[in-house]
Amino acid sequence: MPQIAHIANLWSLVGHPSPRREWSLEKKIAAVAEAGFDGITTALTPEMATLCDKYELPHRLGFISTSKPADFADLIQKQKDAGAVQINVQLDDDFTKPSVAAKHWIKMVKIADKIGGLVMSLEVHRDTCTETPEKTYEIAKLYKKATGERIVLNFDFSHFAVVKHLGPDNYSSRLLDHPKLVQRSEQSHCRPFNGHHCQISVTHNGRLTPEVKSYLKFTEDLFRLWKAAPRNQDKTLFVCPELGPYWPGGAGYNITGICPSWPAAAVLRRELHKAWNRAK
Repeated sequence: MPQIAHIANLWSLVGHPSPRREWSLEKKIAAVAEAGFDGITTALTPEMATLCDKYELPHRLGFISTSKPADFADLIQKQKDAGAVQINVQLDDDFTKPSVAAKHWIKMVKIADKIGGLVMSLEVHRDTCTETPEKTYEIAKLYKKATGERIVLNFDFSHFAVVKHLGPDNYSSRLLDHPKLVQRSEQSHCRPFNGHHCQISVTHNGRLTPEVKSYLKFTEDLFRLWKAAPRNQDKTLFVCPELGPYWPGGAGYNITGICPSWPAAAVLRRELHKAWNRAK
């Protein structure tokens, strides 16, 4: 049966509970385990690997952000050495042509294959080569033409939803329009969105918000689609409730008035698990 693994992004704990009293790395990882997560994702370090062993978090998903092919091998090896089996990648820039980005991604995957024991996922993300659906799917097309295989993407649909100005009635029809690519994925960043805001509040006055309820209906469709693929019957989907922290000056995903990102991520983890169970 298809499995789900809940992965906490340590980014959600930046500045928590406050910038002056931010938790130590060990306290953060202990909190991740206590909240029921199965692992972490970030730019991994050996210290994190040691702490994950201590708190019995089996899954460590690495992270790379780069536009420099000369650095690919070193960056991949560092994540592998820190315990990564899955690596999420934000590649290149918003002005990088799809033809160039596809060549870069082919090179990165080849290097990772040579190192061995790694699944590389190209993240859908603004200010990278995959900032729009059109660029992302052109890269996917070029990758398949060159390699004969489907590209492995990490979909964070919040980016596409905002770019395309969507609403709850067309989240699924507009965002899940490349089903085979969705089913080929092994990671999914689940940031709740509403088509006008890339990150919305999960709760208000102790209850789920109407916006997040609409989003969770979309995740049911997402999970149902992924589970339906024959190739995924013995696979695990690594799902991250991707909630960014507040950033000084109001520059972050979290904004004034929204609850802190880490408690919200813990609530969202539980709700995503319910959505996974409903997705038959």
